[in-house]
Amino acid sequence: GGAAAAAAPPADVQLSEAQRKQVCELPDHELQAGCTSVVVLVVGRRLFVANAGDSRAVLCRAGGTAYALSHDHKPSQEVETARIHRAGGFVTPAGRVNGNLNLSRSLGDLKYKQNKALPPRDQMITAEPDVTCTELQPDDEFIIIGCDGIWDCKTNQEAVDFVRERLVRGMPCAKICEEMMDDCLAEDPRKTTGIGGDNMTCVVVQLQQPS
Repeated sequence: GGAAAAAAPPADVQLSEAQRKQVCELPDHELQAGCTSVVVLVVGRRLFVANAGDSRAVLCRAGGTAYALSHDHKPSQEVETARIHRAGGFVTPAGRVNGNLNLSRSLGDLKYKQNKALPPRDQMITAEPDVTCTELQPDDEFIIIGCDGIWDCKTNQEAVDFVRERLVRGMPCAKICEEMMDDCLAEDPRKTTGIGGDNMTCVVVQLQQPS
């Protein structure tokens, strides 16, 4: 877990320096691009998850019970709000950093990492991950990894139910992911205040066949 936690900030610094050299020296360039990250590593019967942002990993335990492997980083959370304030930022009542980002940890997003008096982990937006270790049980069934476009539309349990019902029918994981995203997609995001209109990424890792 410690190695995973130590890896993300240096990677973010390297990304920052590369972006500065290749792109950000252009006139009037806005340092806005960024992404969340969730990494899942299985070592024997141990499941390590490192997360920065609001992408998410969920485990399906025996019988279809959803078990959260990660927790979203949102500006409204007390520890996140405190760091943002210390770095000179603010959080709106709608939960956005400086009125813009609705997450509090990410890779990139360099405009929120400009306080030269602070190390990377203490910036308004940080790439510092939370790392968890979960002991896999013999009857654990599958893992869902997805970005916030999925979790804006489905709870952990709803996503597990959606995937499990299709695995029981023998549907391939890739097809299940396709159907999951189609199911989340809004016909007109203007009518759903943007829900179902965000980018979506989904991976299903099957550990065994649900019965």
